[in-house]
Amino acid sequence: MVPSVANVVPPSRTAIWVGRVLSTLFVLFMLFDGVCKLFPLHIVMQTMTQQLGFPDSVALARGLGVLILVCTGLHAYPRTAILGAVLLTGLLGGAIASQLRVGSPVFSHLLFGVYLGIFMWVGLYLRDTRLRDLI
Repeated sequence: MVPSVANVVPPSRTAIWVGRVLSTLFVLFMLFDGVCKLFPLHIVMQTMTQQLGFPDSVALARGLGVLILVCTGLHAYPRTAILGAVLLTGLLGGAIASQLRVGSPVFSHLLFGVYLGIFMWVGLYLRDTRLRDLI
């Protein structure tokens, strides 16, 4: 049964602002990550090849950077925020799978994508009433 509009409690101003802050921090982190992959920085290429076992390909790094930036842009734009969050969840799942494949430490590397996903979804839930209504 769907609750009527009259029974739904509007979010507090504090919840909305906490959601905005969490979402802003998440978006800034993802923008930083995406931009770093656009340029063939030594640390990006070294991490991708030596630690994660991906091919030494600048095109792959740039492709990931573009993908991250597009999905983050969709998440940052209010009308497409939920779509962006779903796409970023898939992207973070791929990052988790990559870390799992190479046997990375659990709490610092493997679960980092989970931490980011929780951060993203909690921020979106607190700031977006459409998501609250959906849930």
